[in-house]
Amino acid sequence: MTGLSSEQCRQLLDWYALVARVLPWRETADPYHIWISEVMLQQTQVNTVLPRYLSWFNMFPDIQSLADAPLDDVLKAWEGLGYYRRARFLHAAARKVVDENNGDFPRQFDEILSLPGVGRSTAGAIASFCFSLSKPVLDGNVKRVLKRWSVTVNEMADAKLWLLAQQAIDQSDQPALWNQAMMELGATLCSAKSPKCGMCPLADSCASVGKVNEVCGNAPKTDKRSSVRDVHWQVKLYYQPECGLWLEKRPDDGIWGGLWTPPILEKYVPEQGAKPCYIHTLTHRRLHLYGEQIQQDPIGCGQWVKDISKFALPTGIYRLLQIYGLQMLE
Repeated sequence: MTGLSSEQCRQLLDWYALVARVLPWRETADPYHIWISEVMLQQTQVNTVLPRYLSWFNMFPDIQSLADAPLDDVLKAWEGLGYYRRARFLHAAARKVVDENNGDFPRQFDEILSLPGVGRSTAGAIASFCFSLSKPVLDGNVKRVLKRWSVTVNEMADAKLWLLAQQAIDQSDQPALWNQAMMELGATLCSAKSPKCGMCPLADSCASVGKVNEVCGNAPKTDKRSSVRDVHWQVKLYYQPECGLWLEKRPDDGIWGGLWTPPILEKYVPEQGAKPCYIHTLTHRRLHLYGEQIQQDPIGCGQWVKDISKFALPTGIYRLLQIYGLQMLE
């Protein structure tokens, strides 16, 4: 990646100008909009993000409205995107911007990086897309391009990759377009499993062209099943027609933090041969959910809810309620 020529930069940017996907966050340089899109796109597919990105600004049109909103409303708006910690970070960061900067989004890289939940790559995206600062993005797509272009093994330290990314963006006088082009290249042509080297604008300068799997293919696969732990939860469904469904708010830390669920017995030992009503897989947990309908009054802190659409529920719980026919409470 060192010694990248101005001609190679031009080739990449010319290619991007022709093939760039039309996405709403590429039509603005507003830092609030860019920030929301970058956080939503972390570990979430573009097609999943698109409708939620558009609806987000109906609820929170600016950073002031996000800061003023109750956290429950923010979590509800985030419903379906997963990794709810991101939504809590957005809320905390919005409050910080309002409290410390009068609602004006910071313009300096270090200030952007200081916001809760904002890492170096997200800060680089905001700094380059909104303020034309030469700060690189190093998401998974860009990492893959850098490793292959420089014939580097997958175990390469992030520090070296950041150096390569900075050297690359320094060769361009259009940092926003450069970052977008690198991300697009990794997302569309330089994919993990089936790279389209014959269509790549940088094929002439890429040392791995045509031999990705031989030179620096995918890292050795690990058995994902060994890293996902099975847990068994009993979900107690207190339902009364005149009152609705009893919901409790989960603690902020831990699985489904800050979301609403029926009471859950987490250390549940099912009877031998019992099958869960629903299995919900998270990054490191496979939740076996066993529903139990209960007639007596609940004990503990919570509330009766007749319209669950107003509350942020985890997807796994919503699927369980569907099985019991309780998802349409209103």
